[in-house]
Amino acid sequence: MITIPRKYQNKLTLKETEIAIKLIKDNFERFLSLNLDLIRVSAPLFVDPSTGLNDNLNGIEKPVGFTAGKHNQELEIVQSLAKWKRNALSKYGFLNGYGLYTDMNAIRPDEEVDNLHSIYVDQWDWEKVIEANNRNCDYLKSIVNKIIFSLYQTNEELKIKFPNLDFKINKDVFYITSEELLQMYPNLSPKERENEICKNKKTVFIIGIGHNLSNGEPHDGRSPDYDDWNLNGDILLWSDVLETAVEVSSMGIRVDKNSLLTQTQISNTNERLILPYHQDIINDNLPLTIGGGIGQSRICLLLLEKMHVGEVQSSYWPNEDKEIAEKLGAHLL
Repeated sequence: MITIPRKYQNKLTLKETEIAIKLIKDNFERFLSLNLDLIRVSAPLFVDPSTGLNDNLNGIEKPVGFTAGKHNQELEIVQSLAKWKRNALSKYGFLNGYGLYTDMNAIRPDEEVDNLHSIYVDQWDWEKVIEANNRNCDYLKSIVNKIIFSLYQTNEELKIKFPNLDFKINKDVFYITSEELLQMYPNLSPKERENEICKNKKTVFIIGIGHNLSNGEPHDGRSPDYDDWNLNGDILLWSDVLETAVEVSSMGIRVDKNSLLTQTQISNTNERLILPYHQDIINDNLPLTIGGGIGQSRICLLLLEKMHVGEVQSSYWPNEDKEIAEKLGAHLL
């Protein structure tokens, strides 16, 4: 269901919006690559499910699949590239401190479309090799700071071309654990907690997503076999237009053998451990890494002060939503 802002001013024409989208994407890729020591690689649109490389997300989403031609090979559209990237770092021989990024396109048919959600997902997926002594919160925070600085640099470039845009990136990230956030707002839902903290701090990173909190529930779901639930988190930015926190990135230090075994046990997904990807982690055949996904359309929505992701992304939208958006001056692509 579409959210109607209290007031909305579309500051760019359709043509200006397309120019601005390209400017954002070109510049953010450049800054992210420089700040995190990443190179661009090609990535698959679909994978063989028997490899274990597809992302299970929260464990309830059904991947889009198809059968490939005369070979009758079952394939799945990727849901993200969290596992594929780690495999690629090993295959390409990346050294400690260096990594890759790529464009990731996915279809998530179970998504409920609204101002921020689409069945089409477009994000920058990135991953880099780390050493065992980097598996800590201080290192995690250092990478988050570089991502936010890349966004800040991109926004500064955007304002040169479009000075009428007012969105500002707060470079000072506010860090808080999911348990601390629960204790701060014990009577609110996870989304309401995010809104309260982000409204005040503007740029927030919530640490530790996946484990049950003291109330017996996780802040949000996470697949047990890519992020270490103690060393991961979400980047949130505040949207004045929608008056809500917008998650722009889910990221984290990836599982090692111990955290993989612990988290699959907790989530009752031990059956995955026989898959090639999981066996490679257990047998130390894959490098230790950190990585994540950064939503391209959500970044564009925020920086361009849009009210709906459909203004910066071409996808399916219900007719009712398109009619409401048009009345408000928002043009869904």
